[in-house]
Amino acid sequence: MSDQESHRPDDPPAAGAEAADASAPSTPAVTSGPDPENAQALSEQEAAPSAADPDPSPAIRPAWWAERPETVVEVPRARLAAQSRRSFLLWTAGVLATAAGAWWLLPDRAKSRLAGGDPARDWLDTLAARVGLSRARREALLDRGLTFDDDVAEALFSVDRRVRTYRRSEVTALRNNYHGRTPGPEILPGWSLEISGLASQRVERLSLAALESRLARREQVTRLVCVEGWSAIAWWGGLRFADLLQAYPPASGARWAEMRSMVSMDGAGRHEPYYVSLDLETARHPQTLLVTHHNGRPLSLAHGAPLRLIAPMKLGLKNIKAITHITYQADEPPDYWNERGYSSYDGL
Repeated sequence: MSDQESHRPDDPPAAGAEAADASAPSTPAVTSGPDPENAQALSEQEAAPSAADPDPSPAIRPAWWAERPETVVEVPRARLAAQSRRSFLLWTAGVLATAAGAWWLLPDRAKSRLAGGDPARDWLDTLAARVGLSRARREALLDRGLTFDDDVAEALFSVDRRVRTYRRSEVTALRNNYHGRTPGPEILPGWSLEISGLASQRVERLSLAALESRLARREQVTRLVCVEGWSAIAWWGGLRFADLLQAYPPASGARWAEMRSMVSMDGAGRHEPYYVSLDLETARHPQTLLVTHHNGRPLSLAHGAPLRLIAPMKLGLKNIKAITHITYQADEPPDYWNERGYSSYDGL
């Protein structure tokens, strides 16, 4: 047999072995669980912050745009009731003030229609006048509003800035929008354009053939915008106003062009001259045309034959039709629609 005897686990230990185990000093048994005292010390050591290491979990501050948590605020019932009454009274006062201001700004004709007649309108106007809302103040306020609008439009205007142009395929129908009755064909024979206020001190009378022989024809497709709220894209052909100013220069100091149609008529067919004021800076804009053609054909009577103005940076009421006279002058001339309460500059 070998020096070591084989021993099976289920064999009983020898008597000598039991004696040896009993005489040997006892050693603590090693267990798999933690010692309670060591565990408490370890947890206290982990809980204590270290001076060398940064805080492993710093507090995250919410972003300024993040929604704040709701807070509960207790308010006495009597205070809430008082706030509700005050809010209702302020809201009612605001509605009444708004209605009074809207009534004050309405035109007299609209007031008569809404109030059921002139007596009721006059009674309400009398009440408004007692608190300072007189008709004269209304007109002054509206005039200041129009002047401010004109000042802003004029400040934004630039000869170097052009309005949008379109393709011919984008052309839309153009309505006949004469302020009165459309002139008949009797205005065409013998028509001429009279130009005064020139540096030469002469008065020029030019036929359409003379204008077209001296000045080059230009074309553009632009949008015509009406103050009534509609617009149309049209293909125009004609003479640049800037070329006319170069060929027939105005007198020194001139800043305005008075443009007139002496063949214009009112809605009943009575003779009624139509006139607009046009600043020469707008006249010199490269997209301001004296139009002779529409959609590649000579201009029709419905659209201002034989000569009309197209300034696409202005509202349609400035784009005068059937022009017969142009006068250059230093002071702003009268304007048909400005005399009827509209703006005088009418820039887009």
